[in-house]
Amino acid sequence: MKRLFFLLGTIVFFVGCDQRTERKEGFGVHGIDVSHYQSQVDWPLVASQNVQFAFVKATEGQSMQDSVFCNNWDAMRSVGLLRGAYHFFRPSISAELQAWHFIASVDLQHGDLPPVLDVEVTDELPSHIISAGVKTWLSIVGEHWKIRPIVYTNQKFYNRYLAGHLPEYPIWVARYTDWNVPELADGHPWHFWQYGCQGRLPGIQGDVDFNVFNGSLESLQAMTLQRPLPLLNRMPEPPAPMAAMPPPPPADNAEPVAAANP
Repeated sequence: MKRLFFLLGTIVFFVGCDQRTERKEGFGVHGIDVSHYQSQVDWPLVASQNVQFAFVKATEGQSMQDSVFCNNWDAMRSVGLLRGAYHFFRPSISAELQAWHFIASVDLQHGDLPPVLDVEVTDELPSHIISAGVKTWLSIVGEHWKIRPIVYTNQKFYNRYLAGHLPEYPIWVARYTDWNVPELADGHPWHFWQYGCQGRLPGIQGDVDFNVFNGSLESLQAMTLQRPLPLLNRMPEPPAPMAAMPPPPPADNAEPVAAANP
């Protein structure tokens, strides 16, 4: 019986990603998420189509940065979208290195959505190693910006590896179905729902993921980073190197110095 349910769930997942994704009715706040797979996005056109927020891939692992992140990041803000950046987590790589790579790559500003950790692969590691690394990344990034990050994953991954470990963090869950909203094993409420991966919007070439927020636009805005400039308590710039000073003139009674190369 368990095997039957597993097969049915697998079929539903793939069917959900094979069918064209239509906008969900009954939700007031809609969003998308993109990466280099969508190439160049016409953000003014996207923002005019009942899209209130967007997440963009920023980094992965300890060194990779998405090739179009910088262009997307600036353009999303310029058109008035609530923007967020996410990091694709690799459990086999130091969580500390990954956290600082994300911090060094993303310039979060007042009014931006919290940073997002995308957790969806195991790298063949056990659940306790995965959850420990996730907590480390969330702690470092959250402390740096003084805000609680969002965790993105799919429902099956959450229920198997993360349930019970992240009670205080907002959850963005992928569940591709027309029938049911996300249901997390530990009863954790979901904040964002990625309900399909084959949406179409003018201004984006090819498919794009569709999302909704579980609340009002005012509630979403309340989640954003609320820190006026200067946003970060940056360390002071290192002092510029001092110009070399000429040697002091010899004293009147000093012995003459012999030339180095007579």
